[in-house]
Amino acid sequence: MSFQIGLRLEISYLCSKTQSVPMDILFASSEATPFAKTGGLADVAGALPRELSRLGHRVTVFLPAYRSCLNSGIPIEPTEIEFEIPLGTKLVEGNLLHSRLPGSDVTFYLVNQPDYFDRKHLYTVKGKDYVDNCERFIFFCRSVLESVRMLDWSPEIIHANDWQTGLIPALLKTEYVGTTTFENIASLITIHNLAYQGSFWHWDMLLTGLDWKYFNWRQMEFYGQLNLLKTGIAFADAISTVSPTYAQEIQTPAQGCGLHDTLQHRSDELTGILNGIDVNTWNPQTDPALAANYDVTNFEAGKSACKSVMQKESGLVEDPNIPMIGIIGRLESQKGWSLILPVMKQWLETLDVQWVVLGTGQADYQAVLNRLKRSYPDKLALTLDFSNEVAHQIEAAADIFLMPSEFEPCGLNQMYSMAYGTVPVVRRTGGLADTVVNATTETLADKTANGFSFQPFTVEDLESSIALAVDMFVNDRSTWNQLIETGMHSDWSWAASARKYVALYKQTVTRKLASHQTV
Repeated sequence: MSFQIGLRLEISYLCSKTQSVPMDILFASSEATPFAKTGGLADVAGALPRELSRLGHRVTVFLPAYRSCLNSGIPIEPTEIEFEIPLGTKLVEGNLLHSRLPGSDVTFYLVNQPDYFDRKHLYTVKGKDYVDNCERFIFFCRSVLESVRMLDWSPEIIHANDWQTGLIPALLKTEYVGTTTFENIASLITIHNLAYQGSFWHWDMLLTGLDWKYFNWRQMEFYGQLNLLKTGIAFADAISTVSPTYAQEIQTPAQGCGLHDTLQHRSDELTGILNGIDVNTWNPQTDPALAANYDVTNFEAGKSACKSVMQKESGLVEDPNIPMIGIIGRLESQKGWSLILPVMKQWLETLDVQWVVLGTGQADYQAVLNRLKRSYPDKLALTLDFSNEVAHQIEAAADIFLMPSEFEPCGLNQMYSMAYGTVPVVRRTGGLADTVVNATTETLADKTANGFSFQPFTVEDLESSIALAVDMFVNDRSTWNQLIETGMHSDWSWAASARKYVALYKQTVTRKLASHQTV
């Protein structure tokens, strides 16, 4: 039996057993809702700790004290924890603030250093990365561990996330090794998107405070630069990513972003756990943003009412029988816009299909969409911005949700769509492959189909899948409703994923302790 199969069986076994013994978990993230958000990492860092706490575990989240955190309206209090962090040849002062995730028992500690974090945006200014991003997040990583020491607290595991926290596992294995507080702390790093690696000038190695011997091709060096995600991958006791398929894809040259060899080298410690969604926030039965609430028993009437309001408010033709295609997300090549636009242009000219788009991104894509909106105002609704309320309304109103990503570590919108009775059309990659079951003769017969998917990243394959979906919507409403019911009956909550993380935490801690006994 292969190790990967054994790993999955071990996690499944641990998930099936009682998890009544609480763990002390430190969750380190560069963003978390509702304090600060730029993407899906924030959703995970806000939802997963909450669910772990519901399972009875003690969870503490560390987050930079951004301006958005301090202005969030959530109560934040000072603590007595102050520290000086070495960065190269200087010492930088900081302190710790305390808060709590609203409606939960999850403790939040905010690392306060105004020069680094009191800024309008989290990582960029005018579309460009802050020049001191490396310094900012090295400070954050060291502050987390220094705070643990000063709090006289020894969590069983530190769950790091993405490159911004990649130095934490390295510090645990080097500078902090053998110290009483830290010797038994295990580390896990989750890769949310391998494309973002935290790659910096090699002289920034001096800021880490670590010996240059670690600046090698196996650990911290990547084509002559310091790579903080690679650092975390190399030093962490375990590695996870946000879907099983993505865990396999990133070990290939095609999707490994240059780190496939590093990930293959650590494949025994790599696993994929699918993200969940917040079913309290994304629930069509209670969603306050919707014109009508509904569930799986009355979705036809509920979605029809939501669609009618969307058509009226967007200037589209008010007709429930016209297929409506929704798209939400960044206007970037990764999201498949090189495929979407040719199909959209052709269909706007020739077919009676409506398109509703919400998002911002590349200027050239925005320009094309603006031109199409001017030419077809009754067929295309366009919002070049982001609105959480409008996102909820599109998920409820649309008949089809389009997500033809070139790569997609997990994806959440396809799960939001199915929860709202909207049928996804996706490219079969990453988490999209793990959640969307393509409608075929076999999957329709056994009632596992919940959408449409295609594999080759081509305009022709995308158009073919959308055409199949539209044809079923127009000509076979009974089968269409079966797809909707299958999607709405699925459990996309964080509960199952959180149990898998607990199993992985326990497995990682056990192996960490066992390694001490064999030394």
